[in-house]
Amino acid sequence: MAHAMSDDQVAGELKKMTAFIRQEALEKAKEIQIKADEEFAIEKSKLVRQETSSIDSQYEKKFKQAGMSQQITRSTLANKTRLKVLSARQELLDDLFEQARGKLGDYTKDEGKYQELCKNLILEGLYAMNESKVVVRARKEDYAVVKKSIKDAQEEYKKSLNGKEVHVELDEKNPQPEGCSGGASVLGTGGRIDINNTLDERLKLLETDALPMVRISLFGKNENRKFVD
Repeated sequence: MAHAMSDDQVAGELKKMTAFIRQEALEKAKEIQIKADEEFAIEKSKLVRQETSSIDSQYEKKFKQAGMSQQITRSTLANKTRLKVLSARQELLDDLFEQARGKLGDYTKDEGKYQELCKNLILEGLYAMNESKVVVRARKEDYAVVKKSIKDAQEEYKKSLNGKEVHVELDEKNPQPEGCSGGASVLGTGGRIDINNTLDERLKLLETDALPMVRISLFGKNENRKFVD
């Protein structure tokens, strides 16, 4: 037969139960706290990785933008510098040919040399025309010299072509225009073909034909230029 517990026994059992429940609650709370700390650490690590990745991505993007900006700036400066150099070179070449143009008149001062020069210019036209009759035009002030040059050219032409003769007429009605520096034009086929061998025209041809060599002589060979124009 069971005996009823006394008040002290009941109080003791309640105390034990309370202690057990309290211990269970503390252990449960500890587990919850540990799990919460672990989840917090995982989430924190995830957030840190995300932010780090975002920062790295932004930095890489800005670094690339800065690199592109520097390349564009360098390219722009290089192009501006190149254009300035090319402009300065062209000015120098223009000045060089302008000086040459201003000295064309010096070739006419020595009559002997000028007569020989005109003979060669006329002779070149005769060979190119290869006709029996041509017309020569020159400056009015050069008529006396050019007449001698025509005679010399005819003789040399006949000699070099085994006796073939050519009739050369000085067109005194149509002199070279004002401002012409000298030389002569040779016209054939009734005036339809005109070989302009004036000093001014020869200098223009020199500017075109000899410009690449003049450029190399003044500035050296450009390794980046594949073709010589």
